[in-house]
Amino acid sequence: MRASAFVVGPPDGPGAALADLARGLGFASVHAYTSLAAAEAQAQQLPLMFFLFAAVDDVRDLKSAADAIRFSPGRRIRFCPMVYFSESPSLEAIRTCVEMGFDDVITLPFTSERVSRRLDRLVDHTQVYFETADYLGPDRGARRTHSRQGSQYRRLEIIRTAMGGVSVMRDEMQVAV
Repeated sequence: MRASAFVVGPPDGPGAALADLARGLGFASVHAYTSLAAAEAQAQQLPLMFFLFAAVDDVRDLKSAADAIRFSPGRRIRFCPMVYFSESPSLEAIRTCVEMGFDDVITLPFTSERVSRRLDRLVDHTQVYFETADYLGPDRGARRTHSRQGSQYRRLEIIRTAMGGVSVMRDEMQVAV
């Protein structure tokens, strides 16, 4: 895959296993996520990046990293796919991931074929994103959760490609009804 992967999580245990999985999937480079600045520098080398989040005891512990990515000033970072890997997520953990703007939550089995198919769905297809003051992510009904009647929100159509990274195809302000 002509993209970079950043593994968000501990350097051992689930983080190390996820890094090994990413290398096996053929990412051009695999890095431990250390800072937004490092991701921005990598975006200059390979414009398409995936942020792969390793399982944690409490998914809310990932909020600061997810917010840093989703609310980055650079479009190359803020619209990159964010995927959480969990052995057995609760409904609440999945809901929390959705509210933080994750593109996908992948559960066991983490086979290369299955994960590759899931990640491929996030590239070369138009994605609809929704943005309010406290949310940016796929519009999976989040508009109903995050916007109040009469409030404004942004509806964005994006596409991610290996050569161009992230492109915003449409950016519209709308009013919640």
